[in-house]
Amino acid sequence: MDFKASGAVEGGTCPVRALLDRMGDRWSMLVLLTLREAGTLRFSALKAQMLDVSQRMLARTLRLLERDGLVSRTVHAGVAPPRVDYALTTLGISFLVPFMGLVEWSVRHQDDLRVARAAYEEIGRAVWFPLPPGEG
Repeated sequence: MDFKASGAVEGGTCPVRALLDRMGDRWSMLVLLTLREAGTLRFSALKAQMLDVSQRMLARTLRLLERDGLVSRTVHAGVAPPRVDYALTTLGISFLVPFMGLVEWSVRHQDDLRVARAAYEEIGRAVWFPLPPGEG
């Protein structure tokens, strides 16, 4: 499919950008993968499995994933306090299919990536084009 010819890249509606935005933020993929492994979880249980994320950031990430239709939020109002469960939707499950291919590729080629990075460092490219802190 030619995205430019289709007009999909005009006006911020590019489907590839939308996908990369979701995959590229810090927490979305971890939330989706956690729900994939654990199934339906309450907020506190999800937070317990993602120790580095703040409560505020997890809530924000879940809202974005719900907005995109990747995660469902179910409120059980008949109990006190109200219980809220999060789960992958069918769309969320299908979203993970191509991402798992990327995960598998990364695992399969991690040694190749290390070798390439070492070779890059060895020829001195890092002297000319240093990487930002934390990316080396």
